[in-house]
Amino acid sequence: MRLLPITAVLAAFLSCAPAVSLAAPKQRLIVLSDIEADPDDSQSLVRLLLYANQIDIEGIVATTSTHQKSRIAPESMHAIIDAYGRVQANLSKHEPGFPKAEALNAVVHSGSQRYGMQGVGDGRDSAGSDAIIKALEKNDTRPLWVAVWGGANTLAQALYRIGHDRTPEQAARLVSKLRVYTISDQDDSGIWIRTQFPDLFYIVSPGGYGNGTWTGMHATEPGFDSTEVSNDWIATHIQQGHGPLGAMYPDVAFGMEGDTPSFLSLIPNGLNAPEHPDWGGWGGRYEFYTPELKNTNPEGFTGNVPVLQEPHAIWTNAVDSYRPMVHSDYGRTVHAHDKVSTGYRTTIWRWRKDFQNDFAARMDWSTKPYKEANHPPVVKLSPGGRLTVKSGDNFVLSAAGSSDPDGDSLSYLWFQYPEAGSYKEPIKLGYAENYPTVSGRAPVVTKPETAHFIVKVTDKGSPPLTRYGRVIVTFVPSTP
Repeated sequence: MRLLPITAVLAAFLSCAPAVSLAAPKQRLIVLSDIEADPDDSQSLVRLLLYANQIDIEGIVATTSTHQKSRIAPESMHAIIDAYGRVQANLSKHEPGFPKAEALNAVVHSGSQRYGMQGVGDGRDSAGSDAIIKALEKNDTRPLWVAVWGGANTLAQALYRIGHDRTPEQAARLVSKLRVYTISDQDDSGIWIRTQFPDLFYIVSPGGYGNGTWTGMHATEPGFDSTEVSNDWIATHIQQGHGPLGAMYPDVAFGMEGDTPSFLSLIPNGLNAPEHPDWGGWGGRYEFYTPELKNTNPEGFTGNVPVLQEPHAIWTNAVDSYRPMVHSDYGRTVHAHDKVSTGYRTTIWRWRKDFQNDFAARMDWSTKPYKEANHPPVVKLSPGGRLTVKSGDNFVLSAAGSSDPDGDSLSYLWFQYPEAGSYKEPIKLGYAENYPTVSGRAPVVTKPETAHFIVKVTDKGSPPLTRYGRVIVTFVPSTP
């Protein structure tokens, strides 16, 4: 059933007031960063602060790494947060919940100034490792994400202390609350953590950096448009003319924002599902298995961090095949690209235009009034995010009730995400994938199978912003 359009009165209200989110509880996050080892940590921190109202940032910890073995730079974190403080009031005109700079500065901590496992053991505690333990022991049922942008030894020390000071039952309970995403291994404590705590939820691309899913953040592919990671795009949309926070975004030296995938999937956008890395999202897609040493680029660049055989299954590289839809000048508004991208980088790269535009829009929020900036659409799914269909039956998916707070026109794109479900064969959705409502026919199955269908709802504002709806359809055999 088609829903009635939003009333003129409500539309007028939304045009000048921040939207109130009714999404799931915010994800909790502690960041460990070797900031100043490479400009990309500062870049990632600038972006993270623009989502500080959608993610509960409970700690920002300065650490060492193989690229910066004996110093930490918390002062650089404070400088970026201070710049955020000068635009926080304007950000709050666009969405509620942006914390004061004072609150964020209060959760900046120092980790160990030792390298790797030299900073783990008795007498090696730091304000950073203490902060991780304190956050884990907080009376909060939500998991705690630890995003590791440099070395992991501050996390290793927290786990060492938990393992030595708590009963096995207490330690298991605390470890079960942890969710870890490390950007490769930038010291020798990562493999120690994974060996000593085999039940820990851990996402990583071990081995050489060429093996990193995170490289999809900035990698360019011949034949595909990479405008949104160009230096000119960054200068225009982020660095220049966007106030003091944008001015803190440094030029690219080695690779743009290699650390950002560690938190991209924590942003509530209708696609991301942090507890299900195999479903895919802005931060990539990962599968749970034990990678073979030979497949981890062990001879590639690691900053001299040894690459060892993983002792057990972890969340690690997965492969997507993706053919983008591109704009048509005439007729149906989109058509399939003539090339397909396949690989683990693709699991991030496929969303890059969307999350870069989102970044640019939020940077606009730091200086522009509400009416002069763009805000993301609100997706309304019918019948909802879950559906069960018998073999051979028809089904209907609709996002026709979606709306835009700025009153912008909306474009729709439905597609199957075969790698995210158990049913891998293509399922055709109607005759026009860019219509708000599409239909399909369930394949014949002999056991329950799942298929993930995604709708991208994109407004025609500037920059265009996208939100998603994910419908997981379970196909079941017909009863005899």
